[in-house]
Amino acid sequence: MSTTTRPAAVLGSAPLPALLVRDRCDKCGAQAFVRARLAGGELLFCGHHARTYAPALAAAGAVVRDDTHLINVKPSQSANAD
Repeated sequence: MSTTTRPAAVLGSAPLPALLVRDRCDKCGAQAFVRARLAGGELLFCGHHARTYAPALAAAGAVVRDDTHLINVKPSQSANAD
């Protein structure tokens, strides 16, 4: 997924903030790894839904922060449960 830029007056010039563990995909509730800023607000997506909606987000001119490279870098606590 690539980052698309839009005029600052439309989407703001501030960089997109990092995603937190508590951030959840707006589609399914899984941990979010992608933030998309559109003129109407922001959407958060898991890796799967980010890939699904990438063409539509690009067509809409979304600014995207893609942190999918962080998936499985640090195991969740539940991964270590007995």
